[in-house]
Amino acid sequence: MKQSLQLKIGQSLTMTPQLQQAIRLLQLSTLELQTEIQNALESNPLLEVAEEDEGDAPTNSGESESAASDDSAEVSAQASDERGSTSESELSTGDWDDQPDSSQTDSDWSEGIPDELATDSSWDDTYQTSTATSTSTRDDNWTPGDNDTLQDTLQDHLSWQLNLTRMSELDRFIAEAFIDAIDGDGYLTTDCGDILLQCQEQYPEEFMDVEMDEVEAVLHRLQQFDPPGVAARDLSECLTIQLKQLSPDTPLRPEALRLCRDYLALLGNRDYKSIMRRMRIKEDSLQAVIELIQTLNPRPGSIITENAAEYVIPDVLVRKVQGDWVVSLNSEVSPELRINEQYADLIKRGDTSAQNQYLRDNLQEARWFLKSLQSRNETLLKVASQIVAKQIGFLERGDEGMVPLVLHDIAEAVEMHESTISRVTTQKYMHTPRGVFELKYFFSSHISTVDGGSASSTAIRAVIRKLVDDEDSGKPLSDSKIAKILEDQGFNVARRTIAKYREVLNIPPSNERKRLVSQ
Repeated sequence: MKQSLQLKIGQSLTMTPQLQQAIRLLQLSTLELQTEIQNALESNPLLEVAEEDEGDAPTNSGESESAASDDSAEVSAQASDERGSTSESELSTGDWDDQPDSSQTDSDWSEGIPDELATDSSWDDTYQTSTATSTSTRDDNWTPGDNDTLQDTLQDHLSWQLNLTRMSELDRFIAEAFIDAIDGDGYLTTDCGDILLQCQEQYPEEFMDVEMDEVEAVLHRLQQFDPPGVAARDLSECLTIQLKQLSPDTPLRPEALRLCRDYLALLGNRDYKSIMRRMRIKEDSLQAVIELIQTLNPRPGSIITENAAEYVIPDVLVRKVQGDWVVSLNSEVSPELRINEQYADLIKRGDTSAQNQYLRDNLQEARWFLKSLQSRNETLLKVASQIVAKQIGFLERGDEGMVPLVLHDIAEAVEMHESTISRVTTQKYMHTPRGVFELKYFFSSHISTVDGGSASSTAIRAVIRKLVDDEDSGKPLSDSKIAKILEDQGFNVARRTIAKYREVLNIPPSNERKRLVSQ
């Protein structure tokens, strides 16, 4: 057997820990980034938050980098094609100037505070702080409950009313069982027989002689609680309860009660002719009855269990300055970080102790972290600037001005990979004069036009929404009719595509949009 020696030349990419950290920070959302920064501050003594009142103090390399990043935070859409990034050598070097310690000791802080207060005096009588000024500027309409963030559930709201209602112990136990069986929309999820059986299983002796009529009576009592329509077993009963709580002098109240009680299914199917024939009323009267029913709440429990508003912190801010659209990073997303100068000065001793080596390792990690943050900000700003430059039509005219845009277009403009663009645009938000949008919102597929061009699917959906809003409610537009109108406007959109876009916009089909009389 003859042996031979072969040489092969190849290339491979090895991801350094610094690169892995930069990629990981790049794909984090705002909340995740804030958590990551907080963890870094707690684990690395070389990192600290730059105080606002120390802006004039000597700074280190990390602080200068942050300042440089802030200086380059605002760019116009016309100058968004600039390239470049800070080299690692710029981040790794710097002068560590001595800075006196300005922190107060406990003894200094507590000077002038007496050891004991007079028996009949209050704290404000002896020691006045700046908080008094802030309290005096508080809104006069402020109440202690304004700062409460804990929301009561529907069960809590009903239990509170139950405690104010005079009932026997058995009836109260039945009422509590009913309250536990009510869902978030305010509907009863079980019947009276199951409630009675449940009570008999827990207390057989007390509920031995309880009949179904007593259970029904307790349910009717609960149905008078707030919000109106709660504890109903179906939609018909829910609307009926609300109508019964209206004034007897309400116009068309008896007709509305009859419609909700007997012909609600026909109303759901838009079978107005059958309703008019069976109820023997005219079209204008039926329209008035429907308008009365539309004032009712089909989900009464949602008034109490309404979800709290979710606030989004935008990563990028867009505004128009002297006719140009300017893109800037939101400085409130993350605090300004810097290297702790006191610990950095200790490293200059040059000894080989374990403590000094520990500080050196943390210093290097801190520099990597600051560099990764800077790289994240620069990449985000580049991508956002290119998006704004290509979607100026949206900023000027709204969704109808949106142009087709894919990840490849932005990746080619900023000379980055599409995967990087995907990481940057995921869970990142942009604040514009038209609202707050995720960066992904500005990307849409292409729709061919009659003249051979292309249009954005977002713009097409905006046109569909406008057509539906302006349609005759008595003769709503079908998907085929909408496709024909779009074709006349120069868009080649199939009927199936119209149906898909309509479902995305939560627009019901034409038969469900039909109204009795045009509004």
